[in-house]
Amino acid sequence: MATSSSSSSCEPLPQEQRFLDALDQDRWPATERGWRLHEVALAPEALAELFESQLLSRHLDLQARRLQARGEAFYTIGSAGHEGNAAIARALRPTDPAFLHYRDAAFLIERSRQVPDQTPLWDLLLSFAASRDDPISGGRHKVLGSRALSVPPQTSTVASHLPKAVGAAHSLGLWRRLGGGGEWPADSLVLCSFGDASFNHSTAQGALNAAGWAAYQGAPLPLVMVCEDNGIGISTPTPAGWIEASMRARPGFHYLDCDGLDLLDTWRAAREAEVIARLRKQPVFLHMRCVRLFGHAGSDAQQAYLSASRIAADESRDPLLVSAGLLRRHDVLSRDEIAARYWRVGEEVARLAEEAIRRPKLVSATEVMTSIVPPLRPARRQPPRVEVETGSAPGTLAKRINQALHRLMASYPHLVMAGEDIGRKGGVYGVTQKLQARFGPHRVIDTLLDEQSILGLGIGLAHNGLVPILEIQFLAYLHNAEDQLRGEAATLSFFSDGQFTNPMVVRIAGLGYQKGFGGHFHNDNAIAVLRDIPGLLVACPSNAADAVGLLQEGVHLADEAQRVVVIIEPIALYHTRDLLEEGDDGWCCPDPGPEHRLPPGELGTWGEGVVLAIATYGNGVYLARQAAAELDPAGQRLRIIDLRWLTGIDHDAVHRAVAGCARVLILDECRRSGSLSEELVTGLVERGVAGERLHRLTAEDSFIALGPAATLTLPSRAQIVERARALLGGA
Repeated sequence: MATSSSSSSCEPLPQEQRFLDALDQDRWPATERGWRLHEVALAPEALAELFESQLLSRHLDLQARRLQARGEAFYTIGSAGHEGNAAIARALRPTDPAFLHYRDAAFLIERSRQVPDQTPLWDLLLSFAASRDDPISGGRHKVLGSRALSVPPQTSTVASHLPKAVGAAHSLGLWRRLGGGGEWPADSLVLCSFGDASFNHSTAQGALNAAGWAAYQGAPLPLVMVCEDNGIGISTPTPAGWIEASMRARPGFHYLDCDGLDLLDTWRAAREAEVIARLRKQPVFLHMRCVRLFGHAGSDAQQAYLSASRIAADESRDPLLVSAGLLRRHDVLSRDEIAARYWRVGEEVARLAEEAIRRPKLVSATEVMTSIVPPLRPARRQPPRVEVETGSAPGTLAKRINQALHRLMASYPHLVMAGEDIGRKGGVYGVTQKLQARFGPHRVIDTLLDEQSILGLGIGLAHNGLVPILEIQFLAYLHNAEDQLRGEAATLSFFSDGQFTNPMVVRIAGLGYQKGFGGHFHNDNAIAVLRDIPGLLVACPSNAADAVGLLQEGVHLADEAQRVVVIIEPIALYHTRDLLEEGDDGWCCPDPGPEHRLPPGELGTWGEGVVLAIATYGNGVYLARQAAAELDPAGQRLRIIDLRWLTGIDHDAVHRAVAGCARVLILDECRRSGSLSEELVTGLVERGVAGERLHRLTAEDSFIALGPAATLTLPSRAQIVERARALLGGA
C-alpha cells in the first residue's frame, strides 16, 4: 500500500492518521480561492519543494513527541498547522532578517534552501535534544534561529520581539542616511511573525502603534509583520474577525490577508507584501489564517477544552492535506510520489533523531553560562577622537554628561541616541541640549512616548551594527518595559551561543531626593529588577567626573565588548554645584577628558580613615561626604568607598578597601529588601569580615511620597551622622 512504512521507527502516531487516510483514498480538500500556478507565477517544482518543507516541519513535530515520550526531547511546542509560512520564506531573501514565531519551522527549513550547505533537520533535532552541539543556542533552549539565514533566535516569546523588529526596520533607512554599513544589505526588509493571541499583548500593540506612528509621518520602514491567526490562544478563542477588524484600517499599515492553508494564496500575498515593504519602504500587516494542530504544546491536552467536533474540524483543515490536493490537481505529483516523499522524510527525520540524542549535552554551570557575556566584537576601524570644547571651569554632572555625549557622538559615527524629548527639548533636565541641532534628528531621535518601543528600537538598531544610547526619562517609567532588557536584550547572546548580540547603553534618570517634583513616579529607588538580570551591567555615578568615566566606558563596552549597559543617573545631583555651603562649587568637576574610563568593578575612594568605612553610591556618596565634613574634617577616621558599578562588583576589591577599618557602614539609598546592601554584606562575610563589624543604613521598604515627605523614607545626612558617630564612638 502507498501508506505503509518500511521502518518501525516511523510507525504512525494518532496525530497523522487523517493525512494517511486521505493518502489511501487520494481524496483531498479544495482551496477556497482556487488559484492556478500560472496566475500566481509559481513553478510546479517550487510547489513540490514547498510541500517538502512542510513535510519536514511536520515530521519534526511528530518526532519531537516520540522523543519526549522517551525522555529525549524537552520542549515540543510545534508548527503543525502553520506550515504555510514556508511560502512566505520563499518570497523573501535569506538576507532579510526574520524574527520568527515559535511555530515557524517550515519557514526556517524553506529559507535554508536558498543558502548552500544548510542542515536544518539536523540543527533543529539537536535543539530538541538540548545538545551542546546545537548550532544556534548550544543546547540552552529549543529555538528557531540561524546566523547564516539571518534568523536571530527567539525563545517562547509572547510579542516581546515585535518592538525590536520595528527598530531593525528603522535601522535600514538610518544606515542609508549614514552612508552605508550594517549587518544586512541596504535593500533588505525585516520580517516579524507572531500569533493571534500575542496580537493582544500590550507589547504587540505598542510595536504596531510605533510602526504605524513612524510610517504615518513618512519614515521609511521596510517591515512585514505576519500574524499567524489560528483562532486560539492555548484555550482562549480569538473572536472571529477581531484581527482583521483591528488592522484593516490601521493608519500607517498596508493590510493584506491570505489563506495560510493554501500555499498559492500565501505565496501571492507574501510577494505583494515583499514589494510594498522592500520597494516602497512601508510596513505591511500580513494576516495569515491557519490552524493549530496537536494542541498548544506537548503537555497540552486540548481535549480538555475543545470539543471532539472542533478538533475533528481543525484536523480536516490540515495544510498538508490542502497542499497535497494542490499537487494532485495541478498534476505536479502522483499519489504514490506524495506517499514516497512522506515516508522518506519521516524515515530521514527518525534516523537523524537517533543520532542527535546521542550528541553531548551541557554538563556544568560554566558551560551553561559561557555565552551570557558576549564575545568581543571583531576589531572595527576606530574613528579619530574628536575634542569638544569644555572650558576650564568645573561643571555639574548634567553639564559633563552633555559634553561627553557631544564628544562620543562626534567620535563614533555609528552611535545613535533615542528617547522621549531628548532632541528639540534637550531632555527633561537639559542633559541632551543641542545634540540634535549638531548631529541631526536621524541620530538624535525624538521618540513616541512608549518605553517598550524605545528599548525595542535600540535592540533593533544594535542588531544591525549600530550602537544606540537610549534615554528613559525616569526610573519608574522603565518598569512597564523592563522585559525588553530582561527577555530580549540581555538574553540574546545567551540563547544564540554568542552569535547574535544587541549592545547598547541605556541612560536612566532616577533615584530619590528630588525636591518639589513627582512623588514616587519621579522619585523611584527600585533597582533590584536591573541587578538580577544575568549579563546586564549597571552603573551609577555620584559626581560629574565619574559620570563621564562611566558613560565613556559604557560606550566602549557596547561598541567593542557588545555589552548591554545601564547607567542610572541621580536626578537630584544633575545640577548640584555645592557640597557644604552655597557657592563652594564642591560638587562640580572639570572635564576629565576623552580617555577617562571607569571599568566595571573599579571603586572610588575618599579619605584614608581607619575607624569607619562607608560603602555607598550615587546620592549616598554626596550625603556621606557632607556627613564626613562634620564628623571627620581631617579625613583621618573615615573613608568613603564609591561603588560606581552596581553589578559586576569586585567583592575582593571592596574587601580590600574596607579591610583596615574597624567598622563598615553600608549606606544604600534603595530599599532595604532586595537592595545592594544585602549583596555587599554577604560578600564581606564570605571573605571573613565579622558580622558585628558590618552595619546597614538603607531606605525603608516604601514608595516615595510627595513634597516635604519625599525624603522621609530615605537615608538622610542627619541619620548618617548619627549612625556614624555611634560607630566611631564604639570603635
